[in-house]
Amino acid sequence: MLKIENLTLKRGYKRILKNITFEVKDKEIYGILGSNGAGKSSLAYTIMGCNSYKQDKGKIIFDGQDITDLSIWQRARLGITLAWQEGARFEGITVEDYILLGMKNKNQIEVEQALQKVLLSPKEYLKRKLDKNLSGGERKRIEIAAIFAMKPKLVILDEPDSGIDILALNKIIDLIYEIKKRGATIILITHRTDVAKIAERSAIIGEGYLIREGATKNIIKYFEDRCFNCSKFR
Repeated sequence: MLKIENLTLKRGYKRILKNITFEVKDKEIYGILGSNGAGKSSLAYTIMGCNSYKQDKGKIIFDGQDITDLSIWQRARLGITLAWQEGARFEGITVEDYILLGMKNKNQIEVEQALQKVLLSPKEYLKRKLDKNLSGGERKRIEIAAIFAMKPKLVILDEPDSGIDILALNKIIDLIYEIKKRGATIILITHRTDVAKIAERSAIIGEGYLIREGATKNIIKYFEDRCFNCSKFR
């Protein structure tokens, strides 16, 4: 579903991503594990095609198509979406309108079902606005509900556990499985091994390098045992 070939990203004079290569299979959950500052979010933004994250070298192939030079909007139309680490970033619109934005078939019942799946009451949240009165955890849950309703082909989840309590996190993990059952491929980006364990395969990123890739249980063990000082992998 997704092939990354020798991806290199510079910002200013600093190389953020360094010749990263990996493949994500159709309808799998693929984990990207790494410490804060390792380059995980930069990788997500580059795959999504965000402004200021145009790769300096390498290719991005999605569903057999070279999307390296496509804009963020063109990639979105192909079925790629990114759940930002900060969560639900459109200020001032209602939760209902935010979820409806990405849906091909606008359906009120599916909007309500999506909110219920992340433990948010439709009666309480549908007409609330995305503003400072919502917590970071609420925004994160709303964004994941929107992705569930959207039914994309490829979902990039950047730290889906950020700002989430344990009860809500368990529901979000259940929802990730449901998104997969709907036919989506998922890239799960996290620094937490208890979240990464739901992936079938995973990779470790450290200081912009892809250090190791393989079965998730092996990657988690390697990360926990050896990856606190990734500068030794240069």
